Amino acid sequence: MGRAFQNRKESMAKTAGQKTKVYSKYGKAIYAVAKSGGVDPDGNLALRSLIDKAKKDQVPTHVIDKAIDKAKGTGGEDYAEARYEGFGPGNCMVIIDCLTDNGNRTIKDVRQCFTKTNSKIGSTGTVSHMFDHQAVFAFKGEDDETVLENLMMADIDVTDVELEDGIITVYAPHTEFFKIKTEFANSMPEFDLEVEEITWVPQTYTEVSGEDDVANFDKFIAMLEDCEDVQNVYHNADVLR
Repeated sequence: MGRAFQNRKESMAKTAGQKTKVYSKYGKAIYAVAKSGGVDPDGNLALRSLIDKAKKDQVPTHVIDKAIDKAKGTGGEDYAEARYEGFGPGNCMVIIDCLTDNGNRTIKDVRQCFTKTNSKIGSTGTVSHMFDHQAVFAFKGEDDETVLENLMMADIDVTDVELEDGIITVYAPHTEFFKIKTEFANSMPEFDLEVEEITWVPQTYTEVSGEDDVANFDKFIAMLEDCEDVQNVYHNADVLR
């Protein structure tokens, strides 16, 4: 696979001017996961993972607590997951995950991102077959063989372990996420997990080069980040600036 640590999905912007949007997206996601799976993180592993990720992205505790408290009530918003696929600038492949209470608004907003950047939205399955739904963990280290041995001894199905530039990256089926997370906490606490997520890892990468394509790619990602319903963007672009 390779380069996933450097080329993993575009993270949500964390500049001062973008923090409100980031908090809002996390709040919506936490509310939806807690509403559907329960408000107790110990019994709702998806909620626990999302809270951990929010804390790593410096989302304030009060934002998290407010979303969970909101999920405890009856009624409220009814969010549905929506996924869109297509080809972005430079013919790179893109998967966009959304959480929406108005599907018509969401598809209109996402389609506009494609249209205004010379990109092409596709139907379900257009590009997702070229990605692997993986659990990915990345951290600083040098002994990838010991990491692999520890995970295998714990009877964990590991797809690959890579060492590149002092960064160890572990890939595994997405169903192994919580087993791996628990194993790191129990037997390898010395590693500070910089990346711990379930994501779409591209099987191949597409080089995006040239002034126009690179500018359109940056515009494309920025427009998607501005869409209130977009939660995550995954792509296989290797941008050459």
